[in-house]
Amino acid sequence: MRRLLLGLLCIPIMYAETYVERISAVTTTPGLVAFWDFTKRESPGQRFSAHVPAGAKNDFALDAGNYVKDLWGQGPAASYADFPLLGSGPFGQAIRIKQETNPDFRPLLFVPRARLQDSPLDIKGSGKAVTVVVWAIRESGNHALAGIWHEGTDLKEKTTETIAKVERGQRQYALFAGLNKEGAACGHVSENGASSFLNKYALHKCNSAEASPKVPADSAPAVLAKSWQTFAMTFDSRTQEMTGWLNGISGDRWLENPQQDRLLSFAANAWLQGRLAKIPGTQPGEDPTFPADQYYNPPEETPVKVTVLSEQRSKREELREYRYTKVKVTIVNDEERSRELVALRLNPWWFPHDLYTPKADGTGGPFTIGRVIHSSRSVGFTGWIGGVAVFNRALTAAELGKLQALTVEPIPSPTDK
Repeated sequence: MRRLLLGLLCIPIMYAETYVERISAVTTTPGLVAFWDFTKRESPGQRFSAHVPAGAKNDFALDAGNYVKDLWGQGPAASYADFPLLGSGPFGQAIRIKQETNPDFRPLLFVPRARLQDSPLDIKGSGKAVTVVVWAIRESGNHALAGIWHEGTDLKEKTTETIAKVERGQRQYALFAGLNKEGAACGHVSENGASSFLNKYALHKCNSAEASPKVPADSAPAVLAKSWQTFAMTFDSRTQEMTGWLNGISGDRWLENPQQDRLLSFAANAWLQGRLAKIPGTQPGEDPTFPADQYYNPPEETPVKVTVLSEQRSKREELREYRYTKVKVTIVNDEERSRELVALRLNPWWFPHDLYTPKADGTGGPFTIGRVIHSSRSVGFTGWIGGVAVFNRALTAAELGKLQALTVEPIPSPTDK
């Protein structure tokens, strides 16, 4: 802290005061686990470290690495030089995630598993909740911003044919820049570290209603200053809801005709299999081998809204909207004859599980910033990241709104570059 205060003397006092106020706004928010502002370091010129609660034993210093080199044995090593600094941002500094052209070079900043196992950052297990907030300018891409999300290198991909180190997925929680809805704030969680609904990927994810714009990372300073976005995801274990937030706003997002979606058609089938399994006997379309722990059946007891689609003397069709699904119901002689899934709600998303708990054998995933470990090795998100914060509870809309307000006017770096 003494070094930080000395650094503050190098800039106008108005900015020094603003920096302290903004850091305080984050660190005094209840539930903070870690907050990287890319200004705080172990010592000048050393690794970035996190603001943590008083008495915490780990400041989660960030290593630089190239996961392709680590797992494929290909490509160069990464260093802090691979993350250019902007010299300003919501908290005075930002790192750049570049559009790398070398397919064997995917640099990221990370806290190794050995330094986070069973720490407050290792959010997992029964009743645990989480919020991830990332202040960023998105240049391109829809992939990871930050989290514990080791996709695994055991997936059958063309890129894994040359893999040197095969590892099972170790997914817990992460925030993405959209995934299936590019530019949205996308929360992603897993109950098993691996796949969902018999698809090879994890599919429990939410998407904010709004999406962030694309802004070239080399834009003029005045343009960048107005382009900061606050991405956030929350998982509330009490309500079993995961929600994506962009600039403090979540909004509703639905996926119509999920059976036609390349990935979420698997969730639609999980809904169908769970419903059919409740009916005695084997029903048309039922897969008796479908694992019961992968059914996806959000509560559908009381509809939020009912719309009559058609009505004849003895037959009526209704569209019933529930909290997380829209279902077309056919009723004949006052008896329900069929149900058809019409839409899945993507924001919030229903997640009736605990966050995955990896084995305590060192195989859990690291906490990464800028990228996650994934088998396809795509470039992912590019742009500027000016802050990353993790909380062990689901922040409220009001709290996220206050964190969003910190982007109104960027400030210069309070320490020497």
